[in-house]
Amino acid sequence: MIIAWIIAETAGIVDVVLGFFARGGLFMWPLLACSIVSVTIMILRGLALRRKVVMPSAIEAEIERLAPGESPERLSRIVYHDPSSLARITRVALQHLRGPRSENVEVVQTRARHEMVRLERGLIILEVIVGIAPLLGLIGAVSGLVHVFSHLGLSSGASDTRQIALGIAEALNATVFGLSIAVPTLIGFTYFSRKVEVMSVEMETLVLELINNCYYGRSTREHKTAQIPTSVA
Repeated sequence: MIIAWIIAETAGIVDVVLGFFARGGLFMWPLLACSIVSVTIMILRGLALRRKVVMPSAIEAEIERLAPGESPERLSRIVYHDPSSLARITRVALQHLRGPRSENVEVVQTRARHEMVRLERGLIILEVIVGIAPLLGLIGAVSGLVHVFSHLGLSSGASDTRQIALGIAEALNATVFGLSIAVPTLIGFTYFSRKVEVMSVEMETLVLELINNCYYGRSTREHKTAQIPTSVA
């Protein structure tokens, strides 16, 4: 009994959805494609931008544990095969420890910007959908109104009223569908963009702290060496 009721309710919902699309006109299908792409990208970005994927807690804890002047050998082993963004930035910092601190910082900042671009992959498509979904809905609305006015005066009575109602339904359905796609897509785009920005700043801050700890004492020794007077012959 319950299964039969569920099947009947499902069939009713499917009929409503199909009727909604049928009345919406031709532009409902590109809007449907936009909605599928938007949902897919938001799911994929949601999985890819999890904090434990971008900034593993083991690496973060090891960087924070590293004392000034301590050897980063253990950290180097942890990040060697790790595919995360934080690990890649850390590897770059560790690989340039033999050079001057200013050069290392510059290299790390360049890598951090590169990782930010990698994390933002796919967000440009969400931004495009935010822009085109309302426009497609607007085009659908105009198309519906064109149908309304094209049938005005061509017939009379119930037939004329029916054509006007269908045209208005097409206009309203396309507009509603376009806005219903644009609003959640805009929310997702803003959320993921902000999340990428925050994590990029946190990663850069952590690695710069690592560089400061690794270079601790080196600048002092170099300064003392530079102050040693040369012997006068």
